Amino acid sequence: MKLLHIDSSITGNNSASRKLTQQIVEAWVAKHPDTQVEYLDLVVDTPNHFTMAAMAPRTGQTEGLSAEQVAENAVSEKLVSQFLAADVVVIGAPFYNFTIPTQLKAWIDRIAQPGRTFRYTANGPEGLAKGKTVIVASSRGGVYSTSEAMQALEHQESYLKVVMGFFGITDVRFVRAEGLGMGPEAVAAAFEKAANDVKAVTAA
Repeated sequence: MKLLHIDSSITGNNSASRKLTQQIVEAWVAKHPDTQVEYLDLVVDTPNHFTMAAMAPRTGQTEGLSAEQVAENAVSEKLVSQFLAADVVVIGAPFYNFTIPTQLKAWIDRIAQPGRTFRYTANGPEGLAKGKTVIVASSRGGVYSTSEAMQALEHQESYLKVVMGFFGITDVRFVRAEGLGMGPEAVAAAFEKAANDVKAVTAA
């Protein structure tokens, strides 16, 4: 079994989502000792934002590619191959300005490839990355899960669930620590709940 461990928080050792992904991976490996873990830190190895140079090979252009197009395509190929090879993907996704970090969005833009992770058919789009388990470690300064008004502002977990579903992945699990900007008691309660979530998502 192969597990891809991804972090995208910019705050290093102070990151809540990095702490959670580490706990998830450790719990998963404890239950599945044969797991091979590969690590991707999107802050250290950030793919360039999506450009026409990265897009060109996907449009069917194979001749006359520039050096930049060849290089950008190599980055996309490496990332999508890594993603497709994984049975389990653990994603650290902090909440920045109502959504995910741009580093994580840049990664998604690289792996969203027609013919690799999805395709269009006469009946609509079909995901091609079926059978994977994705576990998202979600961290938030506020509380967005308990009211419709706050849920309407949340484009982090909802976005990731839609994107992974578009890729054909139906087993998307969440470990959430929210209210982290609301004082020590809220932080302690958030991590206590998250610890229980880690047990639940890795036991299934």
